[in-house]
Amino acid sequence: MPLLSLVASHADQDLETIARLSEGHGGLPARLLADADINGIVSLATCNRFELYLDVDQDADPDAVRETVVASVVEDAPVGSDTARAAFRVLSGRTVAEHLFAVVAGLDSAVIGEREIAGQARRALGSAQAKHHATGSLIRLFETAARTGKDVGSSTTLGARGRSIVSVALDLAADIASAPLAGATALVIGTGAYAGATVASLRERGCTDIRVYSGSGRAPAFVAKRGGTAVDAAGLRDAIADAAVIVGCSGSRHRVTPEQFAAALPEGHQVTVVDLALSRDFEPEVADLPGVELITLESVRMAAPSEATLPVLQAMDIVSRAAQDFHDKQAARDVDGAIVALRRHTMDVLETELERVRAQHGCTAAAEEVEFAMRRMVKSLLHVPTVRAKEMAARGEQDTYIEGLRAVYGIEPVARGAKQPATAATDVSVPAVHPTALPQQATGTDDANPSLDAFTTAPVIDADPQADGPSCPFRP
Repeated sequence: MPLLSLVASHADQDLETIARLSEGHGGLPARLLADADINGIVSLATCNRFELYLDVDQDADPDAVRETVVASVVEDAPVGSDTARAAFRVLSGRTVAEHLFAVVAGLDSAVIGEREIAGQARRALGSAQAKHHATGSLIRLFETAARTGKDVGSSTTLGARGRSIVSVALDLAADIASAPLAGATALVIGTGAYAGATVASLRERGCTDIRVYSGSGRAPAFVAKRGGTAVDAAGLRDAIADAAVIVGCSGSRHRVTPEQFAAALPEGHQVTVVDLALSRDFEPEVADLPGVELITLESVRMAAPSEATLPVLQAMDIVSRAAQDFHDKQAARDVDGAIVALRRHTMDVLETELERVRAQHGCTAAAEEVEFAMRRMVKSLLHVPTVRAKEMAARGEQDTYIEGLRAVYGIEPVARGAKQPATAATDVSVPAVHPTALPQQATGTDDANPSLDAFTTAPVIDADPQADGPSCPFRP
């Protein structure tokens, strides 16, 4: 089954558009899975991107899939169909893996080499698995992306300085305040992944008084694990008045207005506000208040330092090779289903002919010799098509092979992991191997394919060849 990705990221969209697209995305996967062409989905929504990774049917039309996604997105998101349609880039084939691997490796981030995205991708996959939205192909895609990100981290100096969106934002805040954050009071709004990274980064900078507010009431549980002081609604005003830096990363739809913020600020108070929420925790006009400096994600993106060219090129090479390897293995898996279908089709024909031999000759030595010869002939006939399938898959031509099977035999590839009916001969499923390999027992995994040898090995005759009735080894 092919993979598609619909991508809207900071590379070609403004963050406000991305925020609007991702609103209400929690119910999107379930709606999309109702479409006959979509078998699985993983949704990746971060401060810089909104991306959907889809496992679709072999014959699915990418343009039709995009229209389905657009129609579903606009059901909840405050965005029109034309805007949503223009915002998403559609990736297919090898580019799906190459893009995701680059994302997880931090090559497609506002801060090159940042590692926060790896955790976000891991949580996106975990959520999809928990809801039974992820297929085997999508799980392999994201797990390979995670391994590739680790390879980039261990093989290059990219990200060695620990840069992230949070760290760059706090560096900006320190520069604007013309003073280090050590010993300062900070207020963090939110309890998500960015809030956790913010608390850790503030502590590294020597911030001793870190207060956390959550409109959902999660602050006490959050600080119990990460440290700091929980603030409730009654203490929020005092926390704002005391803070030298305020970091918003809640993503709540209720933005702080200039009037609300001004009411909590003492006269002459200087504060730096860092808004890391994609959907904005503060109205832009907060920046117009006296003594307030506002840092947004756009500010962070513009201030993010560029990495040296050599580490980036090294990382891109690792990503490219990993994507090609994943694509080749995926192609081999796709053609395996065609091989299984061809073998089952051929074995069905063989069993029909053998039934005629048994009906005519019964359980005799002559029947045994005929069956043995016919099985050897089928094994020989299937050898070349099986080898050709693997060769074409290695060249990325598996679709041509599959179309050939449809045209010549009118058969469809066997879906990965699908339960197949037993043949009249046996119900043995083993990994696909060279036809001369020894028979193997079924593995029970979704990699299982029937082996010809399980069908072509002549049975051992223990009973009298002339015997009749249930003891006859050739009687089904």
